[in-house]
Amino acid sequence: MAAAAAHHDLVLVFAGEPSSLSGEAASRSDLRLPGRQEDLIRTVAATGVPFAVVLMNGRPLVTSGWIDVAPAVLEAWHLGTEAPAAIVDVLTGAAEPAGRLPMSFPRSTGQVPLYYAHENTGRPATTGGTMRQEAIDIGLVGPDNVAEKYTSKYLDLELGPQFEFGHGSGYTSFRYANARLSAGSLPLAALENGEQVEVSVDVTNAGGRDGDEVVQLYVRDLVSSVAQPVRRLAAFARRHVGVGQTITVSFRLGMEQLGFWDTETYPARFVVEPGTFGLYIGSSLHATQELAFEVV
Repeated sequence: MAAAAAHHDLVLVFAGEPSSLSGEAASRSDLRLPGRQEDLIRTVAATGVPFAVVLMNGRPLVTSGWIDVAPAVLEAWHLGTEAPAAIVDVLTGAAEPAGRLPMSFPRSTGQVPLYYAHENTGRPATTGGTMRQEAIDIGLVGPDNVAEKYTSKYLDLELGPQFEFGHGSGYTSFRYANARLSAGSLPLAALENGEQVEVSVDVTNAGGRDGDEVVQLYVRDLVSSVAQPVRRLAAFARRHVGVGQTITVSFRLGMEQLGFWDTETYPARFVVEPGTFGLYIGSSLHATQELAFEVV
């Protein structure tokens, strides 16, 4: 295989799992590429020939064994009869790869279950773990300390997934600026009557070609009577932006985006509670533009 790859200007490696290995009654205990596909990718990488991996799969896979040597990866999933034409268009640049991941890809099978809209932990971690042995003097530090040693993480993994929900990129780059709200606060009664707040941000194509960007807005209810996710997707929009062009993308937030189901009542009620909401807008879950909105 190495000899064959070395005689080409570009190599495409199609990897993944057949459709029979995903879906109903097709659970797997090991989410790495089946067979010797990882060896194949590393063999091609060792030749020095430019290459790209096209991943065809029905579930998030563990890519940590080869992702560091792959210069480009196209997530194609299991597509239909027009798949070959669509893949060619994206690989050649005739179409912009503006898809974004609807699921998080774990670093290891042991990280599963792994999802973006999880609730906060009592001791959230800020860095990944380490297998280095440490001597902790409980008498000095105390059994209830909040040092990094006792935060919620895996000792043998970096923090977070390999690729998070909403991850993706294309052939150009975008810059976000000037995130703003039409109002910094709204009365609860106004929301219940259908009023909304508008969230806007300026998006600039800072790359060298026209492209499509997927602008994502996430919400966090900072204080609630029912535990809420650290961030949940409230809205998104795909927009075409020319080279050097700046556009304004706006979303409207109301009861539907800010509320939750209160199951302590019968029947359950969809409610919004007064308090502060964090708003995060950008190209991924870790948005660069942050705002605060108040329900009073």
